[in-house]
Amino acid sequence: MTGPASYTEPPTPAFLFDLDGTLIDSVYQHVIAWRAALSRLDIDLSVWRIHRRIGMSGGLFVSALLRETGRTLSDEDIAMLQQAHSEEYLAQADSVRPLPGAAGLLAALTENGVRWAIATSSYRATAFHALGMLGLPDDAPVITRDMVRHAKPDPDLFLAAASLLGVDPVQSWVVGDSVWDMLAARRAGALGIGLLSGGYGREELERAGAYRVYADPAEMLTRADELGVRDLVVNAP
Repeated sequence: MTGPASYTEPPTPAFLFDLDGTLIDSVYQHVIAWRAALSRLDIDLSVWRIHRRIGMSGGLFVSALLRETGRTLSDEDIAMLQQAHSEEYLAQADSVRPLPGAAGLLAALTENGVRWAIATSSYRATAFHALGMLGLPDDAPVITRDMVRHAKPDPDLFLAAASLLGVDPVQSWVVGDSVWDMLAARRAGALGIGLLSGGYGREELERAGAYRVYADPAEMLTRADELGVRDLVVNAP
């Protein structure tokens, strides 16, 4: 007669975070930066149209917006637009702040041994400006657009972040504020957590695949037990 089967507790999932609109309150700075960049080529687009594309890779972003205007641009013009966007964003970077609870959430995960990484469609020049405000060192686990072949809604960023942590994407949560994050999460085989802090609505995020939706990182931290992360230290800075 054999004894009861042994039970191995499943590992705590790793967390793969988007950056803009998820950990830092920067979506609207990006919107204004893109509008200013586009105006250099006399392309006038309403800010709401630009906002709907924030979170996509820069190349796909430009292609989608130009399709709406009927304009065509050379590869040189597109490269100029992306450079101009970076310049315009960095000019506003001092107005960017961490979202409520973001630094505390990352600190609590670290203190409790939960693996996490940041995966952002931004390039290194703009993304690494955020590390200090989140209380993170320069060697924090971050994957940026210039480290992968394709950005969101392709899954490359999240797959690279999971690989950096040495985890299976299936054992990961992707945390993001846009439908592009949720689509990329599904393609990576990870479950998605949506945050309302980037301007997308709850129903939009849920339709794109979000398993849970929270207002911001602060609410996610207080309800971490819903995600299989128990006994987090919540008094971290």
